[in-house]
Amino acid sequence: MDTKQRIVNAAFELFFRYGIKSVTMDDIAKHLSISKKTIYQFFRDKDEIVHTLMQEKLEEDKREFGTISKNAANVVEEVFNLMKHMSSILGRINPNIFYDLQKYHPQTWALFHSFRTEFAMKQVEDALNKGIRDGLVRNDINVAALACLRTEEIEMGFNPRIYPPDKFKLLEVQLALTEHFLYGVCTLKGHKLVNKYKQIVEDE
Repeated sequence: MDTKQRIVNAAFELFFRYGIKSVTMDDIAKHLSISKKTIYQFFRDKDEIVHTLMQEKLEEDKREFGTISKNAANVVEEVFNLMKHMSSILGRINPNIFYDLQKYHPQTWALFHSFRTEFAMKQVEDALNKGIRDGLVRNDINVAALACLRTEEIEMGFNPRIYPPDKFKLLEVQLALTEHFLYGVCTLKGHKLVNKYKQIVEDE
């Protein structure tokens, strides 16, 4: 692994554990046992590290989401598996990271927002349309509007100001929001699958 990638990986570990704002270039250098000067040979500033890191992680997410979608037997399984995947990743992230991105790294926040509104929303739209064809999702819903709702509520579920970590468990919040969404859009046939996958998640 080259030095640049080692810096990105170290930043990922520190940012996601402690938040972005609280981690300095000195912290990254110390974590890697290298000089700060070495870091500046590859990155102009911390903002560039954050942006590079987010680009990498979003590309990884695109590949992972594509695999989940391809392997899912139906829309209900896909939504539950996406929820579990996101919870496993974001559950390890310092809850302040989204606030830090939005306030201190607007260019990178715009990248994340674009991913959410373009890639993630389209994936939800495709899943809902597939569910309609399979008779699992009601055919009278506004697909675009509800895809937007779903992407917003996923992000909302990770907001510590709405769901304080000392009062709510991340997976329980995401499960409740997912269940609420699916019961709203699914047919009675779909509801049976929701009950099935909900039980599987709760038993894990």
